[in-house]
Amino acid sequence: MNSPSTVLPGNGKKGPLDGIKVLDLSRILAGPTCTQLLGDYGADIVKVERPGAGDDTRRWGPPYVPVTRGNETSESAYYLCANRNKRSVAIDISSEEGAETIRKLAGKCDILIENFKLGGLRKFGLDYDSLKQQNPALIYCSITGFGQTGPNAHLPGYDIMAQGYGGIMSLTGASDGEPMKVAVGVADVMCGMYAATAILAAMRHRDRSGEGQYIDIALVDTQISWLVNEGANYLASGEVPRRRGNQHPNIVPYQVFEARDGYVIVAVGNDGQFARFCSILGRGDLAVNSDYSINEKRVENRLALIDILKAEIAKFGKRELLDQMGQQNVPCGPINNLQEVFDSEQVAARDMRITMDHPLAKSGSVELIGNPVRFSKTPVTYRRAPPVCGADTDEVMEDWLSGNQNSK
Repeated sequence: MNSPSTVLPGNGKKGPLDGIKVLDLSRILAGPTCTQLLGDYGADIVKVERPGAGDDTRRWGPPYVPVTRGNETSESAYYLCANRNKRSVAIDISSEEGAETIRKLAGKCDILIENFKLGGLRKFGLDYDSLKQQNPALIYCSITGFGQTGPNAHLPGYDIMAQGYGGIMSLTGASDGEPMKVAVGVADVMCGMYAATAILAAMRHRDRSGEGQYIDIALVDTQISWLVNEGANYLASGEVPRRRGNQHPNIVPYQVFEARDGYVIVAVGNDGQFARFCSILGRGDLAVNSDYSINEKRVENRLALIDILKAEIAKFGKRELLDQMGQQNVPCGPINNLQEVFDSEQVAARDMRITMDHPLAKSGSVELIGNPVRFSKTPVTYRRAPPVCGADTDEVMEDWLSGNQNSK
């Protein structure tokens, strides 16, 4: 087993967003994914949480990280996945005092991100139109299920509902099984990614003009946007795509096959690769068969070809087949479980498994997934483990509202 990388706070570096202040009024996953990414890039993220409760995901377990206070369970693994490089303040925004504190903080920040229901912050005077009066340069990003307009704008947004409404579940799963959601909250995560890129674009506009702006982004809209080739297939043909399990709609063979002792991925992307693959299988005849020699024909005759390939691949051991395909430059790969993923030499080499000190963890630290971005000049930094609810309230008030500008 490879040991995770132990991370020193910041490693003496400052990220590309150093000096940017972000007020994070979001919870669950889409907003926190966005703000964690901005925090990894160096921004000062202040996470606003309900006193005594905090982000809902703190209780989304098990598993929880064992903590030092008796038998108490504290932070869930789910919460930890999207909340590093933040400071937590506990503020009741429903009170006039709390709302006024948020208004003061918003006057000092560059970016505000929230995922309340449609109009949920207006009653507290915390909507964009109210806050831009005191901070015209503010970039304000609202994340909702269906956006600020349209007949569904009032509906709540949850990842599985976005996956269902946005079509990805109709494409996922076995052809003879039920529609299947992606195993992780990918609609939330991708919405957070789109939000981050939108915010960075808005910052570029602000750098040139001095103007802030409002960003309206929805889980369902972003879900639809990453239907990519399948969405374009439908728009071009008018034919509703169906579930194909692990098969590719436009390339054959490109799927999972069962070898003698386990499963392998075969991802043949062109006719030359197909010919070499057939040679490995001892079936060079398939590469010159007019039914299979070019990809268009392989897609057309998918069912017959896949039946042949299944029978041939089943004769090979998994490692034997992968080795031969690798030698012949035919795209292939294993299907790792998560232990195999995080124990791999590649993960260690790329620092995708990290360890950060945590004030409550019995072990003194928590293990997290690293950021995949590699900057040559302004590297990603890991400065703070996911915070304890409200732990930084006094510090943030001093830093943001009293004029002290400490490095975060």
